[in-house]
Amino acid sequence: MPTLPWTVPNRPPQATEVHVFASRFETRTLWGALKFLVRTPGVWRQIRSAPGAYGASLRAEPFRRTFWTLSAWESPQALKTFARSGAHAPASRGLSAQMRESTFASWQASSDELPVNWAEVRSRLT
Repeated sequence: MPTLPWTVPNRPPQATEVHVFASRFETRTLWGALKFLVRTPGVWRQIRSAPGAYGASLRAEPFRRTFWTLSAWESPQALKTFARSGAHAPASRGLSAQMRESTFASWQASSDELPVNWAEVRSRLT
């Protein structure tokens, strides 16, 4: 699966502070990676209509069992609401046993800097 391009559900105001969130997931097995991929479309549909979502992308390396996410939000609360609802909530619970390692990072950025490049995401997650 190639990288899902940066999608903008809600255009942020210019020069406004946004909450950026990035994650790196590594599954224990290729079967776990397949399960992650199967759940991706539902979560992707959810983010396209999520209140407070300013953008999102996913980079999948399924044969390495590694997935990277990047998203920007109006606030940390908007991210929490998304994560605890819709397709994301059961997907994250259902995949927890498949995960070998997970890393998360969040930071504030200007909306004018979106989308954040993947090199920065990787450096923040290592």
